[in-house]
Amino acid sequence: MVRFITEEDVNATLDVATTIDLLESAARALAAGTASNTPRQRPFTTGVRMNLMGAGLDGRIGHKCYPIGAGRANFVVTVYGSDASMIALIQANRLGQIRTGAASGLATRLMARPDASVAAIIGTGWQARTQLEAVCRARPIKHARAVGRNPEHTQKFCTEMSALLNIPVEPAADVASAVRGAHVVTTMTSATDPLVLGTMLEPGTHVNAAGSNRATAAEIDAEVVRRAGIVAIEDLAQAKVESGDLLSAEKAGAWDWSRALLLSDIVTGKTPGRTSDDQITLFESLGIALWDMAAANYVYDACMKSGRGRDVDLPI
Repeated sequence: MVRFITEEDVNATLDVATTIDLLESAARALAAGTASNTPRQRPFTTGVRMNLMGAGLDGRIGHKCYPIGAGRANFVVTVYGSDASMIALIQANRLGQIRTGAASGLATRLMARPDASVAAIIGTGWQARTQLEAVCRARPIKHARAVGRNPEHTQKFCTEMSALLNIPVEPAADVASAVRGAHVVTTMTSATDPLVLGTMLEPGTHVNAAGSNRATAAEIDAEVVRRAGIVAIEDLAQAKVESGDLLSAEKAGAWDWSRALLLSDIVTGKTPGRTSDDQITLFESLGIALWDMAAANYVYDACMKSGRGRDVDLPI
């Protein structure tokens, strides 16, 4: 039997703060060689592109798949036990939203100044919500500014996030105004050209570049990358294919892959996340299958314990 777990089940069992800790544990396992990650593959046919990514963690293996076409995407995670039988089929839109935010939260915990109190979020869409929440769970944020394309939508985002986080979240007139004086800057947009410029950043800023996982799109310019004393990535092979931010900086002569540090090595202390209060740091978030696996394992175990989800008979 396979446990079928719905979006409602995920939402009832998983939260951002817990997932930050789950990802830290998974990163330690990756550094120790007891977890594995396979970079995203993107086979496609006319009008539809399939995204596939797999990982192994805690004696289980699994993968996430999501086709994109006709203006929509549907995310599913499957989990297999040690005997190679499927044990869970999980609807994963909400799971993906939480784990994507949690990755930025983990990077913020490791790389932002401990006294960071002002955050900027560039983008006010669905994914931006967990991005800002995760930053606030990782650092003592007292005030946040948001900027989006639609003023009415941005105001709604600010009102809802202020209530959720119990801090003032205010709309900014533009990206430069949002970034000015911010200790943590997070991008979560669909932009193809840079929005955050290196000249906007003040010493000590930590940047989470989380919106682009396409080689042809960049949210930050080459000067951000050049100024960053530490640049952390999740998976080197995946970054070399998907990171439009770093590939653009490489083309501009502002980046060399020898500078890349693995977030998992920062978690274990092998490499530092920050060496001074004035240092600019950058986390290039692309999203890896290991994060989905860590969240999926937790959700599956929680649902089995609580009785959430339902068993279905699949010939797999």
